[in-house]
Amino acid sequence: MQDDSRLLKVEEAAEHLNVSRWTVYRLIKERDLTSVKVRNGRRVPMESIRAYIAGLIEDAA
Repeated sequence: MQDDSRLLKVEEAAEHLNVSRWTVYRLIKERDLTSVKVRNGRRVPMESIRAYIAGLIEDAA
């Protein structure tokens, strides 16, 4: 079972989406992905990544 409450570093989120880290920052800026600030970095909830992928699949159908 995957833990949807897990917070991923931007680089980890990029790996999950198979995109560059700059693309993840753009998706955050465009509010396609949610993120939170933790100390001096951004973290992306796994739940946000799953929702984004589900939206892509829904749009493709």
